[in-house]
Amino acid sequence: MSTDDKNRAIAAAILPLVGGAENISSVAHCMTRLRLGLRDRSLVRDEALKALPSVMGVVEDDTYQIVLGPGTVARVTPEIEALVAAAPKAAHSADDLAAQGAAIKSAQKAKNATPFKLFLRRIANIFVPLIPALIGCGIIAGLNGLLINLGWLPGVTPALAAIASGFMALIAVFVGYNTAKEFGGTAILGGAVAAIIVFPGVAKIDAFGQTLSPGQGGVLGALGAAVLAVYVEKWCRRWVPEALDVLVTPTLTVLISGLTTIFGLMFLAGEISTAIGEFANWLLAHAGAGAGFLLGGLFLPLVMLGLHQALIPIHTTLIEQQGYTVLLPILAMAGAGQVGAAMAVYLKLPRNGSIRRTIKSALPAGFLGVGEPLIYGVSLPLGRPFITACVGGAFGGGFIGLFSMLGDSVGSTAIGPSGWALFPLLDGNKGLGATIAIYAGGLLIGYLAGFVATYFWGFSKELLEEFNVETETAEVTVATGTESPAREPEPAKV
Repeated sequence: MSTDDKNRAIAAAILPLVGGAENISSVAHCMTRLRLGLRDRSLVRDEALKALPSVMGVVEDDTYQIVLGPGTVARVTPEIEALVAAAPKAAHSADDLAAQGAAIKSAQKAKNATPFKLFLRRIANIFVPLIPALIGCGIIAGLNGLLINLGWLPGVTPALAAIASGFMALIAVFVGYNTAKEFGGTAILGGAVAAIIVFPGVAKIDAFGQTLSPGQGGVLGALGAAVLAVYVEKWCRRWVPEALDVLVTPTLTVLISGLTTIFGLMFLAGEISTAIGEFANWLLAHAGAGAGFLLGGLFLPLVMLGLHQALIPIHTTLIEQQGYTVLLPILAMAGAGQVGAAMAVYLKLPRNGSIRRTIKSALPAGFLGVGEPLIYGVSLPLGRPFITACVGGAFGGGFIGLFSMLGDSVGSTAIGPSGWALFPLLDGNKGLGATIAIYAGGLLIGYLAGFVATYFWGFSKELLEEFNVETETAEVTVATGTESPAREPEPAKV
């Protein structure tokens, strides 16, 4: 037997005793030892390994080390590597992708725990509880607008208008309440200070050379007023005697914060709110296609980084000012790109039943704008399909932005929903029919662009070979309710 054949025989004898090629994650060697990274240590047959004539011993460390001796180990290691490389690839199931996606999500969550991102999360905690009311009132407002345009039920439309508008008229109070609660103050005091902003009597007050108007400053003013109230309250709790606390603390909190709100915050927040609305309209009117392309393409990464939460007060401000936010339909295109990418992955992996079943089960939610199962269960763990999904979102966003440049604004009367779920909340400046058509066109462009980009550029040759393999998970036959043959399930490991 030649030396090469001998080394090859040693490698072939070792491999099945360490659990086979699929159990090896890494191969290396030092002067005397073959160092193997193992996926499952329990598959190793230690005594059988030690009994091999070429094996001098085994050592348990961060890697599994087989002592072969100097010279021999350097020649056997390439043979082991060749056998591992030549072995059939292990099937990657949807569970593998889900585990990888969960790890990515957990790691990203840890990275997001910076002071700035934690602050954004607190801002989100203020506005997210308001979303159900925004959605309900937004849908009622849309229904009322449709009835008015059709001339139907004229006796009912004023009531529907009151129902739809009541919450928005007092949204500053709810923002103030939630803000104080989130920042550790007395919630009702935050609401009381914020209520000053919407009180009709402020129209009799002059500040900075102009007469205030009810609602001036909106949700941003309410946010600032409530945060100020929290700090005033905490200061009072430290310095006011306990016997007087119940009377003095709430009085000083409302008085100091209220005066500051009237003679400072309302004007300042009003200027900022106006600037936000004017900038959003100007951006889409003059650079709509480019802005839509960037916003639609970058939204998924913003979600991963936690920076999308900074947009919530902006959406709410636009809804309060204009009746709808022109940004949300553009950002919703990111979900369309994700759906298109998932459909391409489904077609590119015809042999991987596990991943295909995951995509089939997650697609209905994806069409309704719930993209997390597809992001963390499919595209992000695969890598390239996440990028091509962003490409789909970019083209969809650019499509809607282009129509904004042409004078057709598409907006949403509430935040939260996306995908098909956004249709009942759509509003715009050119009628409901045109608005729906433009948004639907954006979705179709996003689906198509995400699909094409993923199908042709979403997989490297190596990635396709790795994942387009048969999975051994039992498949359920819907027609008969029976299961196709599969390997026996392994006992659960505790």
